[in-house]
Amino acid sequence: MLTVDPSLPTPPFEQVKEQLTELRATGALPASHRLPTVRHLAAELGLAPSTVARAYRELEASGVIETRGRHGSFITPTSPQTRTEGVRLAHDYVRRLRALGVADADAVRLVRDAIGGLPAS
Repeated sequence: MLTVDPSLPTPPFEQVKEQLTELRATGALPASHRLPTVRHLAAELGLAPSTVARAYRELEASGVIETRGRHGSFITPTSPQTRTEGVRLAHDYVRRLRALGVADADAVRLVRDAIGGLPAS
């Protein structure tokens, strides 16, 4: 999946960052895809763990990945992926409520109430 070319002038951590960013952008690594651990990827690429850790930290700071503590690091969705998934979920929600006989205006009120009851993210 990833490769590092030591003959390039680009530092190895930058090569890792660039490749993961590109794989995310093209959809080759979809949203919520779990990345290898720092140690595992470092061993796979023949790099020091601190090199991969730096790439992961910078990717997290730029919003490409998110780290969920002991659960690992995951690809975050791109804007088009987020919109597509949101549209799909909204359609599912409307279909389910209509199947229950809930009027559209009531469905909108339910969403507004739910949004108002959740903390901002």
